[in-house]
Amino acid sequence: MKHKRKLNNPLKINIFCLFVCIFWGSIGLHNSITARAAETAEPDPAFQAWLQAFYARAEKKGISKKLCRQAFAGITVPDPKVLRKAAFQPEFTTEIWDYLDTVVSPANIAQGRAMAKKYRDWLKKISDRFGVDTSVLLAIWAIESRYGAVLQHPERLHYIPQALATLAYSDKGRREFGEQQLIAALQILQNGDVKLAQFYGSWAGAMGHTQFIPTSYQLYGVDMDRDGQRDIWNSVPDALATAANLLHKNGWRTGISWGYEVKVPQNGVRYRGKTKTLAQWRKLGFFRPNRRSFPKPATRAELKMPAGKLGPGFLCQRNFFIIKRYNNSDFYALAVSLLSDRLAGKAGMVQGWPRPTTALFAKEKFQLQELLHVQGYYDGAIDGDLGSGTRKAIKDFQKKVGMAQDGKPTRAVLEALQRAGKF
Repeated sequence: MKHKRKLNNPLKINIFCLFVCIFWGSIGLHNSITARAAETAEPDPAFQAWLQAFYARAEKKGISKKLCRQAFAGITVPDPKVLRKAAFQPEFTTEIWDYLDTVVSPANIAQGRAMAKKYRDWLKKISDRFGVDTSVLLAIWAIESRYGAVLQHPERLHYIPQALATLAYSDKGRREFGEQQLIAALQILQNGDVKLAQFYGSWAGAMGHTQFIPTSYQLYGVDMDRDGQRDIWNSVPDALATAANLLHKNGWRTGISWGYEVKVPQNGVRYRGKTKTLAQWRKLGFFRPNRRSFPKPATRAELKMPAGKLGPGFLCQRNFFIIKRYNNSDFYALAVSLLSDRLAGKAGMVQGWPRPTTALFAKEKFQLQELLHVQGYYDGAIDGDLGSGTRKAIKDFQKKVGMAQDGKPTRAVLEALQRAGKF
């Protein structure tokens, strides 16, 4: 089953956060990027006219034209990559098992445990102040920026003022959002919260370790380390506290589980989307896979079945829906929930997903990348994340051996690579 939804959360809009990132640059980097943009594309007069009209609207919001001109120095065209990424959002189009394979991964679990030790004192302070479990904050950090690692990849960056201007100018469905966020971004810049050279992030304007869009940053930003700045770009304590503040202010319940994996009885799919107490669910034949009881049977929970009638069920409580205030996706909330369980030392899922026979399991995705690398088709990270680099390598391999060049990571491709590796 494909998972497709419109992004409709006014507080926070992310793409599959493994593709969202920010780079700590320099003024020289900003100038070189904008200069290259001007050199490689003809100036767009209509876009430039839109900018001039926008400056007048921004001035009414208290933003000086001088700042606007500085922010858009050298920018003569919309960012073409922004609209391409806006049209493809993996967490809203990817199969649930592929999404979770990438997010609830051994690498994210291992690194999360290391980060828990490294930032133990700060995490305790943040959890004590906002009442949010440290494992949840670590899971969000992992999904949003791989614990900050993706911030080091300038090739994936978007200059935030240009990205948001692109949405406001070019995307009819996101014009209001784009201009609202652009105004907020320039206010942040004008307030001195961030330097122009650091203003890089996602196609939708998300910023920092925990990927906040400008309006959400304004609402929830926290100066946790008390250095006089709400710095989600460089300060891990500030970034994690800002995420905790969002959850807290939206009604997070301290010490309460997000929910439970359950076995769905025959014909139980008819209850999908229904809300009942855990005791009522148990009477209907919904049990945890290990047959353990529900700790608080009077708690209400909604049945989610993200893979349809053939997949496992999840009884989701209030905190699951609070996570969705961060990113309005069931996939995202389930990923944060399952990863946070693992980071808290709990067991993983018991039931499997209804993968097609052609689909690869998580370990096989690593093997696919390793074989592509050994045979000279792929030089990227061996991380199980089968993105554009892996798919291009698959196409190159398929061309070499005479297969249809669709770039899909199927079992047939893995078996062909295995055979090729024997010769």
